[in-house]
Amino acid sequence: MNATLSTAEALRAALAGLLDGLPPKQAAQAVDRLIANYRGNTPTHAPVLRDRSDVAAYAAYRMPATFEAVRSALDALRAAAPDWAPATHTDVGGGTGAASWAVAGTWDDARTTVLDWAEPALDLGRELATASGIPALRAAEWRRERIGADLELAPTDLVTVSYVLNELTAPVRAALVDSAAAAARAVVVVEPGTPDGYARIIEARDRLTAAGLTVAAPCPHSDACPIAPGTDWCHFSARVSRSSLHRQVKGGSLPYEDEKFSYVVATRFETAPAPARVVRRPQIRKGQVLLDLCTRDEALRRATVTKRHGGLYRAARDAAWGDAWPPDGPDDGQDD
Repeated sequence: MNATLSTAEALRAALAGLLDGLPPKQAAQAVDRLIANYRGNTPTHAPVLRDRSDVAAYAAYRMPATFEAVRSALDALRAAAPDWAPATHTDVGGGTGAASWAVAGTWDDARTTVLDWAEPALDLGRELATASGIPALRAAEWRRERIGADLELAPTDLVTVSYVLNELTAPVRAALVDSAAAAARAVVVVEPGTPDGYARIIEARDRLTAAGLTVAAPCPHSDACPIAPGTDWCHFSARVSRSSLHRQVKGGSLPYEDEKFSYVVATRFETAPAPARVVRRPQIRKGQVLLDLCTRDEALRRATVTKRHGGLYRAARDAAWGDAWPPDGPDDGQDD
């Protein structure tokens, strides 16, 4: 955890002053366009990040959120496989490298290759990595590759694909996930925490399991998602410190915002998935805590943990959306 925190601090330091000399109006306009692409569907005929001003705005605005979302997914992988560590990592569509920062904060020695077809993003990513002072990032390889249906990934321990699938057509998405499944021992896919983002995660999850991988997180199992299509979506939240650009573009006075994201982690090695996962913000009431859970055997259900559960009740009061449950042992409280 200390390594992750120091990496987060290093990222904030590297991003500080990145927009010096860029007119605030130009930065805000670039961010507005990037947000529209991030939340929508972007064709693949042109890179989303077009020039230095786009890349600087993207890095300052989106890198901290992407870092925190990917870090959360990697933490879930590490919890499911505490003795495993990747020696090699490929960050597909990595842009300025937020996912690679998260990997460097989780494991010290992974050799990272970042693939993207936006040369300005790779240039700035390399610049930020060099300034990081983190050996794994400074040694990373930044390679221009078109993220298309013909992309062939070299064998690697870990592939991350974060906030990329929404930029691709359906056939290219399928080809990319299949290539990741064939190349890697572990695949981590992160998308925006929207209904469309969740749909893309389920699509990727189905392809990964069809390719022989098993789900390590967030799901407690590799069976079909119990959420009926169109009725809800599975997503989580990560707390992100707001930069001056966030405040400039969005307004508001809070020093943080919450990044909503959906994700899947699948592996070719044995893991111990959580017995259950907290899939909504816990509801704390007088003398009890209500936990909405996705469970290994009973799909979606609500557990009520009361004071009579002793230490488990104290743990429930500290539980957060996205946490594994229970923290220790099989007793997860009573159903409503």
